[in-house]
Amino acid sequence: MSTADEGRQWPDEASLDNARATLLQLLARAGVPSGDARELIGLVEAGALALAHEELSAAGRTAPGDKGEEYETGWLDGAGNVLEGLGDVAERTLLLVVGSDGPQRTPGERPRAGRVEVEQTRVALTPLYLSFTTVSELDPEVTEEVLVAVLGTMTLRQRAGYAGRLTRFAATHRARLEGLFAEFGPGSAIAVHGRYSLLHSATSIAVLERLAAAPQELRQEWDAAELPPAWLDGLTAAWTARG
Repeated sequence: MSTADEGRQWPDEASLDNARATLLQLLARAGVPSGDARELIGLVEAGALALAHEELSAAGRTAPGDKGEEYETGWLDGAGNVLEGLGDVAERTLLLVVGSDGPQRTPGERPRAGRVEVEQTRVALTPLYLSFTTVSELDPEVTEEVLVAVLGTMTLRQRAGYAGRLTRFAATHRARLEGLFAEFGPGSAIAVHGRYSLLHSATSIAVLERLAAAPQELRQEWDAAELPPAWLDGLTAAWTARG
């Protein structure tokens, strides 16, 4: 251990357990069910590990000092093994939170989305939506139903990373989305029109992402949820026209 490491006060297992228990108590006082709180904390823990793994994987690794080729090879092999181990820990932590396609589940199963998953998606969508348009007084009050259908197109593990997927989708298609909301969204000349009602809701970003990534699965979930077919047809036509 280096002198720098000796001077650092890293949280140990007991300290982490204490922080987790404290957070659970605080969330309970705020009315958050313990199951939901544990799931959110677990996702944060798994995400932190995954981000650390991603950052270290992207960094160019070089052996310290100039001690010869044999030393450098051994050092890099050891660093690679540690990095692989970190990835395994991140994977196990995620699976503890979202489950896995093991004997208890059919591979690729897409169970109904729970309250935490819906709320996470809602939180991710709101700032993205407001980066393209304004809050609409005509927002249809079907947020939960639409998001349950959207999340139903994905496995549990895919849902865990959906906020990032939405962010990348919005960035990649920014010009196309700006034009879509300007023409059909709040403030447009056809603001009150059934076919484009969903563009008055933040959920439209999620629906558009799924139209691009999994249109057949989205249609199946949409029909199963008995959501208005015209909303999906309208978004499909508008999105295709601006392609």
